[in-house]
Amino acid sequence: MKKQQVFARSCGVLMPVFSLPSPYGIGTFGQAAYDWVDFLAKAGQRYWQVLPLGPTSYGDSPYQSFSAFAGNPYFIDLDKLREEGLLTQEELDSVAWQETETDIDYALLYRRRFPVLRKACARSAHEGSESFTSFCAENAAWLEPYAQFMALKEAFGGVSWLEWPEPLRRREPEALQEALAPLADAVAFWKFCQFKFFEQWEQLRDYAHEKGIGIIGDIPIYAAIDSADAWAEPEVFYLDDDNRPIDVAGCPPDAFSATGQLWGNPLYRWEYQEKTGFDWWKRRLAATSRLYDIVRIDHFRGLAEYYAIPAGDKTAEHGEWRPGPGLAFFEAVQESLGGAKWILEDLGFLTPDVHRLRKRVGAPGMKVLQFAFDSREESDYLPHNYDANCVVYTGTHDNDTMIGWMKTAARPDVSFSKRYLGMRRGARPNWEYIRAAYMSVAALAVIPLQDFLGLGSEARINTPSTLGQNWRWRLSPGLCTPELAAEIRAFAALYGRAEREIPAEKKRARPKKGAGTKAAAPEPTEKMTGGPDA
Repeated sequence: MKKQQVFARSCGVLMPVFSLPSPYGIGTFGQAAYDWVDFLAKAGQRYWQVLPLGPTSYGDSPYQSFSAFAGNPYFIDLDKLREEGLLTQEELDSVAWQETETDIDYALLYRRRFPVLRKACARSAHEGSESFTSFCAENAAWLEPYAQFMALKEAFGGVSWLEWPEPLRRREPEALQEALAPLADAVAFWKFCQFKFFEQWEQLRDYAHEKGIGIIGDIPIYAAIDSADAWAEPEVFYLDDDNRPIDVAGCPPDAFSATGQLWGNPLYRWEYQEKTGFDWWKRRLAATSRLYDIVRIDHFRGLAEYYAIPAGDKTAEHGEWRPGPGLAFFEAVQESLGGAKWILEDLGFLTPDVHRLRKRVGAPGMKVLQFAFDSREESDYLPHNYDANCVVYTGTHDNDTMIGWMKTAARPDVSFSKRYLGMRRGARPNWEYIRAAYMSVAALAVIPLQDFLGLGSEARINTPSTLGQNWRWRLSPGLCTPELAAEIRAFAALYGRAEREIPAEKKRARPKKGAGTKAAAPEPTEKMTGGPDA
């Protein structure tokens, strides 16, 4: 297969859409998102990395979605709907959207967001438009089953489709037609939500491109069991005759959890996938590549080997490793990605076959600095062990912030990190870890925004194997200042990841040839010499 090219030396920021500021309880594709893109451009960044954009289900995780194809209706910007005449300012002001602007209350969102979206849908003339007709036609393979699934799920009080009457669980045509007949408006509503989601996302993505910002998207390797995907195409998944999981996905015990991570997603019937030419995955990746410029494939090692846990187990301790589809998968789906590049999330316990597969595919893997500083042994995550074909992060959405890590990690590991980095007393430690990422040979460096801001554990996105307090952090308005953008840009420029920005008052006119004079060198400034502690 054709190998991916190494990225040009560059940098980006990891920032979930849901973490953007907004008056409506969660980040959206509204003005704050456009302001964020402007900030990235001023900060010399080349990429914005987002978390999965699918509609969240139980636990609020973007990695457990009602659809592997659909978008999250929470991200639809209500102000844009108001500007289109579909909502009034009075209607928006009459709803108490949030108790605090720095937290997401998903239960509150669920109760209050959809009635407002239904008002907008009822007033919209989208159904007669050419754009809506084209959208439905282009996405019919997943849109119709998803809209039906959501309408039925709502009618059954939100319970899993595994609890529906058997004829509907099996999608028997007569039963399905009878159940959906009174739900025509509900089906139309869920299509409207998807139409608006993709319309607004494409406008935001195009704006990012105009500003020179590419989008790194994140695709979960597994679909959720309570999803339109498992309901509409159960043959794709490893289910029994009653369409219930036989084994489920997860990870064995590791540094994150002593009992492993029990994700609960259904596994794939890889023999069926291969028999059908990986058609389901081709459709999924083709849809994803239209949304993003780079696709991060979550849990890449599951395509070499995957961990199978008996359904019904309470922990992930008693699973087993099984061979995945390997290189045949990538050879089959490569064309479906079009021109999109990949990042392979190759973290965790890696065996030689995983390393071999990544090298054969050629796409960059990931390096996480928080995994580097084990004082007991040498680590592949230490910057001096990198090659250029990788993406380095200080941490991911599953890690604490760097400041949080310094307070909670083993003392010998923190001490080792300070010695390794030559961290001086009085230095801002979060910037020293960023410096290590930026100055490494890794082609791409992606830093979570929280680390630029020096935030602690209160700003952590997710703690694996826990429920209730994850995926809730939001950025306080006003923190992404022009001064911070200039500081980040100067730091990125110092290590060849962005162009230097020379203040206008420091620019010098180039002398004419033969003038017999030498242009004066610009005076060093903090912007030009690397910002903090340079």
